[in-house]
Amino acid sequence: TVRVFGKGSKERICPIGKPAVDAIHRYRNQARVFEGPLFVSKLRERLSTRGISDVIRKYHDLSGIPVNVSPHKLRHSFATHLLDNGADLRSVQTLLGHASLSTTQIYTHVSIERMKQVYDEAHPRA
Repeated sequence: TVRVFGKGSKERICPIGKPAVDAIHRYRNQARVFEGPLFVSKLRERLSTRGISDVIRKYHDLSGIPVNVSPHKLRHSFATHLLDNGADLRSVQTLLGHASLSTTQIYTHVSIERMKQVYDEAHPRA
């Protein structure tokens, strides 16, 4: 698990899988970050929201991926993948750190659209 500090310094614990744990260990060793915040600036301070966006933009540009990527889009994709694969809305709410379930429900529209697409493509009488 990782401890996440969200908006308003709200703290939550999120599970992560072995591939992410392995990547974090490699990053920590390479960046020589052994305690405190995971993502740090050159001055060894916690990266700001802007700093995270800049890092994502830098590596996106280097990757050549033709789709725009941002922290918001990554978060949106995270929620959508969970919902598309059967996660319940309440669990997704907790993982995203939303105080209100109605905020999380915004992501269900994408999931419903995906279900319609699957239905239209797969059902013989659609």
